[in-house]
Amino acid sequence: MRLAQHHQRPGVAPFTERTPRVIAARRLQRRRERDETGLFLAEGPQAVREAIAADAMKELFATAEAQDRHPDLTETATLVTDSAIAALAETVAPQGLVAVCHQNGVRLHDALAKQPRLVAVLAEIRDPGNAGTILRTADAAGAQTVVFAGDAVDPYNGKCVRASAGSVFHTDLVRAADAAATVEELKSGGLTVLAATGYGDTDLDDLADNGGLGEPTAWLFGSEAHGLPDALLAAADRRVRVPLHGRAESLNLAAAAAVCLYASARALRRAASARP
Repeated sequence: MRLAQHHQRPGVAPFTERTPRVIAARRLQRRRERDETGLFLAEGPQAVREAIAADAMKELFATAEAQDRHPDLTETATLVTDSAIAALAETVAPQGLVAVCHQNGVRLHDALAKQPRLVAVLAEIRDPGNAGTILRTADAAGAQTVVFAGDAVDPYNGKCVRASAGSVFHTDLVRAADAAATVEELKSGGLTVLAATGYGDTDLDDLADNGGLGEPTAWLFGSEAHGLPDALLAAADRRVRVPLHGRAESLNLAAAAAVCLYASARALRRAASARP
């Protein structure tokens, strides 16, 4: 494992917000620093637990209270003051644990070499809360790959990491600057590309009932405010709308993504069980 062994000797005072290692870690709150180092911050016991399981943690900072509360996670933790944790954390009420973690990004070519059957593409989605929630949902639905395409939020943004609830460590994460090229590469990799849009000409229920979700699929999701760009809608194999059976005007992005991904997950399981 890559788990760091940085912890103080008995009697050494805890690190403060002015300690160089804490200052260096705090810089990871900035995207430029994350991009340059290949590191990011994850806070809270759930994220730390998943980072350890994924062998992704470089260093863990913990308060004395957090060490007492989570002895199973903090054996090699660096002891820090409450004020140091407050500086490292981006939440109002920190839980006393902040980990420096290795990013797990891969190239789309390498992700497709594993022949994923379900892929989620976040195209131009800039809201970190929405992005992290969709990442978590994609993981729960069994997606093997999540792509942040075009001018999308950084998946290692603190709010995105928190919203993912540990799923940032579970899937192949791809950052692709060219969303249109991403769609073409997904098609070349044997995936059917479906664009989720409220104005789609294909109904999700009809598509599921007709067996249209039983093959390897990549779903495209656009931003809450603007949806998918016209070029991506045109490039998709189908433009799919989630049917609204009640009086609601629409679903929010995360809810629509959950409906689409779980419809695919169910169809893929059925298709797999039907094979001889």
